[in-house]
Amino acid sequence: MTDSGPNPADASSSHSRLADIAAAIQLLTRIPLRSRAGAPANYAAAAWVFPLVGATIGFLGGLVFLVANRVGIGIGSATLLAIGAQVLLTGGLHEDGLADAADGLGGGRDREQKLAIMRDSRIGTYGVIALILAFGLRFAAIDELANSLISSSDEYDQTVSHISAVIIALTAAGAVSRSAMVVPWYVLPAARSNGLAASGGAVPTGSAVASTLLGAALAFLLLPFETWATVMGAAAVICGLVLVIARRQVGGHTGDVLGATQQVSEIAVLLAIAAVTIAI
Repeated sequence: MTDSGPNPADASSSHSRLADIAAAIQLLTRIPLRSRAGAPANYAAAAWVFPLVGATIGFLGGLVFLVANRVGIGIGSATLLAIGAQVLLTGGLHEDGLADAADGLGGGRDREQKLAIMRDSRIGTYGVIALILAFGLRFAAIDELANSLISSSDEYDQTVSHISAVIIALTAAGAVSRSAMVVPWYVLPAARSNGLAASGGAVPTGSAVASTLLGAALAFLLLPFETWATVMGAAAVICGLVLVIARRQVGGHTGDVLGATQQVSEIAVLLAIAAVTIAI
């Protein structure tokens, strides 16, 4: 009888998965992580983890809403605190991408100028407007969702219902929107030869498919079927629009395009959840 030791392939696979998780956290959050042995993080290969990281960010934002509401802070202020907590966790990474993409796509005359504007660290009029609308719509969707459940619940369970709904909505939106940002990264070529998205390389097909399925699965587990179908439809429309606009205007994806995709997808998901909930 032979004594079989640990399978090197299994150990390598396990290490690869852990490396992907660390790379995704490193890219999408401000949590300080370093790759083992100083190896460079493979962000493209880690794309399958994005929905998990997004769901965690959304869930933690929901916990901030819960704590704020339980200590007597009103829904509006608790909503702002939840959004602020998510921005702190990500360092405003996606919001920065949204602002830069809005300035470049909205203000540049040609492809080269659009890309140059996106790279400029200064924020312009289109960027300011995009951020105001983004924060405003996220706030409005969460606030309307919570208030609609309060008005339709009895006194006994209204607190539990609106807090649970906000946590679920933020978690689902976080997962689906981080999955959505992988789509232009996978489908489109890099618009420039340098930059974060270009240096990350091409997303492997397996990672892209896993990201899409994982984001959809997490949302399916969290949401009623009708809401889930509406959310996935909204995310698909956003991804389609991003692909068309980015290809026509700059010829591919940039890190800013990916950040903008996340932001607009998250807004679309939150609005879809609120709309279906209010309609019911």
